[in-house]
Amino acid sequence: MGFTLREMFRPRFTIQFPEEPFPRHPSVKGRPVLAKNPDGSIRCVSCGLCEFVCPARAITIDPGETSDPIQREPRDFQIDMLRCILCGMCEEACPEEAILMSDELLMAADARPKALHHLEDLLVPVEKLQERIDYTKRMYRKWNRPQS
Repeated sequence: MGFTLREMFRPRFTIQFPEEPFPRHPSVKGRPVLAKNPDGSIRCVSCGLCEFVCPARAITIDPGETSDPIQREPRDFQIDMLRCILCGMCEEACPEEAILMSDELLMAADARPKALHHLEDLLVPVEKLQERIDYTKRMYRKWNRPQS
């Protein structure tokens, strides 16, 4: 009885989820998203590297042309979240830092079509992803250090 009374008045170390959000480290790999520049343009150039490197084959890109003859952007970009294993290989392969792993972990869907995320569902302003961009740059710099 004494143990129960003593523990009852100690501060809790649990979090009342989902009312109280839990702190996340920048290394957390959540739902993949596409970065949108402040001017409204999409960073993705439809190179297809993320689609090629995805081990689960969860990414599908429909490339499209722009008014600039050199630049391309996706007409549609789909990620099937039922197939995605949140490995982050798409983020590592992207040369434009266009696809990033967000810290969003709640991805429940009540129907299969809702788990298929299209381009407009994936776009997130780059300002919201700045912490993740800085983290990935810091990690890549550490991994790609020249050997001495």
